[in-house]
Amino acid sequence: MSLQWWMFLAMECIFICISGQSFPQRRRCAFQVTPQNNKYTTAGNVSGSVQLCENTQCCVGYFLIIDGQPEVDVLACDIAEKFCPDATCKAQTRLNGRFVVCVCNTDLCNSNITWTPELEEPRPTYSHFVAAVIILTLLVLCFLLIAAAKWTSQFTKKKDNPPSLDDYSVSRLCSCQTTKTSEIHIVDIALQQIVGRGHFATVWQGKYQGSVVAVKVFSAGWKHQFTAEKEVYELPLMKHAGIVHFLGSGRKPDGGSWLIVLQFAECGSLHSYLCKHTTNRMLSLKLCQSLSQGLSYLHSDLHRHDVHKPPVAHRDLSSSNVLVKADGTCVLCDFGCSTILRSCSGHRRWQSHTTNGESHAQLGTLLYMPPEILEGSVNLSSSWCLMQGDIYALGLLLWEIWMRCSDLFEGGAAPQHLLPYESELGANVTRDSLVQYVFHMDKRPSIPKHWELLPQGSVLTELLTDCWDCDADARLTAQCVVDRLVSLQSCYSP
Repeated sequence: MSLQWWMFLAMECIFICISGQSFPQRRRCAFQVTPQNNKYTTAGNVSGSVQLCENTQCCVGYFLIIDGQPEVDVLACDIAEKFCPDATCKAQTRLNGRFVVCVCNTDLCNSNITWTPELEEPRPTYSHFVAAVIILTLLVLCFLLIAAAKWTSQFTKKKDNPPSLDDYSVSRLCSCQTTKTSEIHIVDIALQQIVGRGHFATVWQGKYQGSVVAVKVFSAGWKHQFTAEKEVYELPLMKHAGIVHFLGSGRKPDGGSWLIVLQFAECGSLHSYLCKHTTNRMLSLKLCQSLSQGLSYLHSDLHRHDVHKPPVAHRDLSSSNVLVKADGTCVLCDFGCSTILRSCSGHRRWQSHTTNGESHAQLGTLLYMPPEILEGSVNLSSSWCLMQGDIYALGLLLWEIWMRCSDLFEGGAAPQHLLPYESELGANVTRDSLVQYVFHMDKRPSIPKHWELLPQGSVLTELLTDCWDCDADARLTAQCVVDRLVSLQSCYSP
């Protein structure tokens, strides 16, 4: 009888794990958040100052150090399951001692922090490592059981659904799409002077067929980066006013460097342009509109005359990877980190467009990475996630442009150009400090308060906040940004 009883208990445990309907005990955490951290309300049911966790057994506490004492910023359930071996709220310092964090695993443990000003970050012990391995193994087993129970029905449903944006996958050029390559004879190009240097390539100003061009030169060791960028430029229907014009590619006869030849942007990068120039309201709108239109076209899925341009996620939008032409419009460039989203003849597959061995999370410029990618809490095989990451970066670029608009500041004195988060976190921002500030604290670059008092200032503020929302699903699409900017322009036009 005893053996049968234990077998019954074991079967019940397996059933609970598969169904995912309940846990032995739901964690209770102290709850207190500021309006800027409302995202933590989704982590569980709130009753007064207590929250009953939905998805985790961990409580978190985030504290700002003010006058040498910790002030509560967030007390709540953690948003996602993490390793939390401590039974009490043991503080860890962040942002050079300006911020304190704790994660613990007992009821209401985050209500009482253990902290002294001289506290150093605790280091994980061997026992913590063993516990983490055991917990991870159990979670994997649970996941496999759940996946086995649901796989058949989900697979059948997915086959019958028409393709959506999330059905697209990353792949190389597939047989159903052909492109015309543009090979250039190197002898026809005259390199004149270096105008920029990047990690993978050097950009020269040059002459080709009597015209000034930009020549991006990759050394032989960076062939993969050259191929990845060339592949994006050679997609069908890629010619657009908001994307730098691709003229062709080639290789030096000695088998050395690889070259990509592009339209020359007279004003250089958006970053260098904003460092040297302030703008007025109409020029700012022109920069913002052309930038947003270029991204909207890049994200678009086009079918024309039996030719298909799939959506492309840029994945490295920054003011250094946007160029400004002589007419005051922006063009997108630097597609070495980009992801092509493909769906060919109903066959969908996922393969990284980047072939240099970097993981998805490492792609892009640190300051412009969205919070979900910085923190690693998102599925990077989701095409929608990659596209919305671009929108977050677009919001930061729009902020950079408007912060140099003299019409938005008293006396026409716009502040000097700063990169996002430079004034808050300093010039040498680390990944950890950015994760704390952008993800955990849900902070963004400061928007001047007096903008709310300006004509259409509230509209501009709303546009920025809707682009860099902490919830990727709540962010605008690139085309929505274009539409809002057009509406904004109509308000300024005489």
